[in-house]
Amino acid sequence: MPADLAVIGLGHLGLPLAQAAVAAGIDTIGYDTDPRPYADLSAGRTPVEGSLTASEVRRMLSRGFRPTTNATELGRVRTAVICSPTPLGADRTVDLTALGDAARALAARLRPHTTVLLASAVPPGTTENLLRGLLEEGSGLRAGRDFHLACSPGRLDPGNRTHTYANTPQVIGGLTPACTESAAAFYGRLTDKVVRARGPREAEMTKVLETNFRHVNIALVNEMAVLCHEMGVDLWDVVRCAETKPFGFQAFRPGPGVGGHGVPLDPGGVPYPGRAAAGSPLRLVSMAQEINDRMPSYVIRRSATLLNEHGKSVRGARVLLLGVTYKPDSADQEASPAREIASRLMDLGAQIGYHDPHVLDWRVRDAPVPRADSLYEAAAAADLTLLLQHHRTYDLQGLAVKAQLLLDTRGATPAGAAHRL
Repeated sequence: MPADLAVIGLGHLGLPLAQAAVAAGIDTIGYDTDPRPYADLSAGRTPVEGSLTASEVRRMLSRGFRPTTNATELGRVRTAVICSPTPLGADRTVDLTALGDAARALAARLRPHTTVLLASAVPPGTTENLLRGLLEEGSGLRAGRDFHLACSPGRLDPGNRTHTYANTPQVIGGLTPACTESAAAFYGRLTDKVVRARGPREAEMTKVLETNFRHVNIALVNEMAVLCHEMGVDLWDVVRCAETKPFGFQAFRPGPGVGGHGVPLDPGGVPYPGRAAAGSPLRLVSMAQEINDRMPSYVIRRSATLLNEHGKSVRGARVLLLGVTYKPDSADQEASPAREIASRLMDLGAQIGYHDPHVLDWRVRDAPVPRADSLYEAAAAADLTLLLQHHRTYDLQGLAVKAQLLLDTRGATPAGAAHRL
């Protein structure tokens, strides 16, 4: 059966897009080169924790959303949006393997007049140099003449109920003006505002700038947190005061590390087909990554100091980790610093337990971590309680009273109630 839209890649980008499209009355299929999302969705489960709930998945299915493993169906749609994951590898280069697999699957079935959009976070030039080549080679069609091609980077904030597809402007950069308008016509059905970029590279670089902006500013306040602690200054009060300035300042807050799906990127140092690496011109981004990567170690150092000041050693200490997701009130654990912090504490001989209302089973180094059933009892029994993520269900005033030692890495506790990062 033909559909209006194929969402390729059913992860943190693809699922919310499919949900928004179905809600807008767009006949939508979902395809992934990995068969596991299909199995989960067909059973009414979400394949991505922290993205959609099971009830939202069932609602999508009841409205006609069709997950499929049949790539033939990709040749029966008017629009295809590629939402494949593009993580950074150990060498800090972008892994475009899943994107390439998705492009080949689509190319073999691509029909004339189809609009192809790339939503994945990629280095500038990927749409034109990699995706275009794979689609043209596999289909025999020409981008900009036989089919439309554009970049429309994902902008959704997982779990954010305030900013949705409807009220978040969508940036579009097409290979040609006609490609841009075709992409804008599609996204105009989902969002109140479409922003036209000059071309695909500008759209791709927009995502890079947005992500780097977040990481660089978090790195700044993370460095400020360390400095303020050494100077005996309350950073959280400093931020509170600074954010009253009505211009020229945006508040960011420190934490135990930086999680999330968006990763900082230096496009100058990332080669892609047809282009050699050009060194690393964005030195600030590299420095920010180094600073943010050091925060789990800093949390361990502060933890050890606190325990020592109270006559205890990290070795053998009972440490309770509160909140192991990367953002509050969400089950999404993508790149959460909690796992590294737990691992480092284990190396030092600590006994680790955790509590998170959104995560019922948590593993570190492939071993299960004991989950606290009674939060207050666990905090009272622990030598040190580490607040790594502030979920709204936590009564921090009550926890501060019950806990022997509480280190708040999010600045969420009332002033004086706990030790803060």
